[in-house]
Amino acid sequence: MRVNAQALNQFSKDLFVAKGVSDEHAQTMANALTWADLRGVDTHGISRVPMYFRLLDSKEMNAKPKLRVLQETLALTVLEADRSAGPIAMQEASDIAMKKAKHTGVGLVMVRNTTHTASLGIYSEKIAKSGMACIALAASRPNMGYYGSKAAGVSTAPFSMAVPGPKGQAIILDMASGIVSLGKLAQLKAKNEALQPGWALDAEGQETIDPQKALIPLPLGGPKGSGLSLMFEMMASLPVLNPLIGHFFSDKEDAQRHCQNAWVMAIDIQQVCPEASFAEEMLNTIKALKALPVDEKVGTEILMPGERGYKEREKREQQGVPIPPKMQATLIDLATQYKVASPF
Repeated sequence: MRVNAQALNQFSKDLFVAKGVSDEHAQTMANALTWADLRGVDTHGISRVPMYFRLLDSKEMNAKPKLRVLQETLALTVLEADRSAGPIAMQEASDIAMKKAKHTGVGLVMVRNTTHTASLGIYSEKIAKSGMACIALAASRPNMGYYGSKAAGVSTAPFSMAVPGPKGQAIILDMASGIVSLGKLAQLKAKNEALQPGWALDAEGQETIDPQKALIPLPLGGPKGSGLSLMFEMMASLPVLNPLIGHFFSDKEDAQRHCQNAWVMAIDIQQVCPEASFAEEMLNTIKALKALPVDEKVGTEILMPGERGYKEREKREQQGVPIPPKMQATLIDLATQYKVASPF
């Protein structure tokens, strides 16, 4: 079933409001999920609503967070998120980073103690569309195998990089350090669809393609993916004294709770070179890459990072967002429980 994106956005917002989130914050959360759904990142769209509800129920996500600045310099801010929903903290961090970059050339915001950040691409795109470059990353508790181990030791930590692109769009790299996300594993489990070899381990640490047994994603590129994730922990968690990996493996009472830390960096390109010059060189680079011979086994054209997402967005804005039957049923149950009008 395909559902109008605006209807899904309103539905998500209404559910969050019914759960006790403020109107403004609920809209920010809904916008982040809709952005992912429109671009075809279904693992981070409205399918995350049930997870967010579980986090709100367990108090791991704060429905009424009070964000505050802990430290600040000309180019750096440490933002305490008070266990807010990730989109709330990350949008605030993006705005602060851009303001600082306007003054100093570079603005970095370190986000402490937030929750699931949603697709980082929504924040890097926002910064890129303002004429700046962006680097965003997030660290979380262990859920992915560390290279050489049979257990989860790091997270499927995401990162995104973006620069201004053609036609008012952005060139966006938005990915995770895992070869497959936990959301994707959940989707395959729901469909009972076999995994690709090398994607995940089972509870005993053995590689499996059985979607019902797959539990621990494996890192992208082996030591490269797990190394990236570990460095995100070192850069985003340790400086703000909110360690996630070490805490997870401790015997402390809240060791297993969900928590994330993040980075958002904005770089004002215009303080390095004229905007027109950057745009010209960017177009020349794209033109050169698109002129390369096409590998028909991969596709019919050569795409830039984020280009597929823009194509999918255009399609879904016209045709609606596909929602699988099991997810429909889950969302309808939530709508009934919280007395919210459903678009299904």
